[in-house]
Amino acid sequence: MKNDSYSLTEAKLKLQQFCAYQDRCHKEVVEKLQKMNMIPEAIDMIVSELIQDNFLNEERFAQSFARGKFRIKKWGKLRITRELKLRQISKYNIETALKEIEETDYLDTLDELARKRNEAVRETNMFKRKKKIADYLFYRGWEAHLVYEKINELVK
Repeated sequence: MKNDSYSLTEAKLKLQQFCAYQDRCHKEVVEKLQKMNMIPEAIDMIVSELIQDNFLNEERFAQSFARGKFRIKKWGKLRITRELKLRQISKYNIETALKEIEETDYLDTLDELARKRNEAVRETNMFKRKKKIADYLFYRGWEAHLVYEKINELVK
């Protein structure tokens, strides 16, 4: 971004567009304003106005983030939680966001991922095969008890 200076109104407009394009978390908005060289008082003012005008809603952000990462990237709840924590989302909003994921969809997705991975892994040693599948699922943020249960069902 160029080293321009923005008036309060220009900055607010720019951030309204930024937030309207896709849900954002407070951290992203504050970082964007800092890059725009806004002073802390202006940042606080703009952030509170964006919240009042419903451009910025942390709970809505967390919910759409969780839905999107689960549906599109097939992340498990642990990975979604970790990523939301990195964005400084509150524990309450993280819990609300995870409720967006239906339990049956969650287990079906794990099943689908594990089966695909099982077909893709060329390892013949059963223990190494299980480890490769498990590592893949852990990386994507799936819970250990679910992963082991699924692997033991698939790999015999």
